[in-house]
Amino acid sequence: MADRLRIPARDRLIVALDVPTVEEARQVVARLGDAVTFYKVGLQLLFSGGLELGNELVGQGKNVFLDAKLLDIGETVRNAVANVARLGVRFLTVHGDKRAIRAAVEGRDGDTALKILAVTVLTSLDQSDLDELHIPMTVAEWVALRARHALAAGCDGVIASGLEVAQLRQQLGAGSLIITPGVRSPGASHDDQRRVTTPAEAIQAGADYVVVGRQILRASDQRRAAMAVVEEIEAVG
Repeated sequence: MADRLRIPARDRLIVALDVPTVEEARQVVARLGDAVTFYKVGLQLLFSGGLELGNELVGQGKNVFLDAKLLDIGETVRNAVANVARLGVRFLTVHGDKRAIRAAVEGRDGDTALKILAVTVLTSLDQSDLDELHIPMTVAEWVALRARHALAAGCDGVIASGLEVAQLRQQLGAGSLIITPGVRSPGASHDDQRRVTTPAEAIQAGADYVVVGRQILRASDQRRAAMAVVEEIEAVG
């Protein structure tokens, strides 16, 4: 598992390639150059050649987080993960269903280089959403419960808002990965994210990695924007 103290600040930043086409993603990667070592390929790109792009990035020596959020019957998840493991990507997300997580762990067939991460509660959701679903818990309680179940099912870590990281780090210990999406530097727009922290706050709370997308993608100087986030992380990490 990751030792937080040994992760360089630059490697803690995962840039989300949330753009419409693979060609646009390649242009972003070219502009960022050696300022970024880790990229997230999510649902938008997955249906536009994203798997091939992930393979291409691995070939360039980059780390790849495949944010597929898998959820299906066990056999389907198991076979899907077996195929993902052949790509050489570093992280893969599975929704926090215990059966799906167990199947995903089985599907990687001992390839511990591929880390299986469980989604707890999306950062676009807040307490009002849980109330609407008649879940009789606070967001923090629901995140903690899902994280416990995910770790018990064999996953390597969780995806969680920076608001819940400190609690999760205490609960899960140093050996489990925590990746925080939806972070925004001070002054940046929150867009559709509701449970938001800064990159520095997430790392200080105990996150191993932070995922940043629009703040960098919309910048006039994307490389400079990425380097600024790394500097924020470095100042506290």
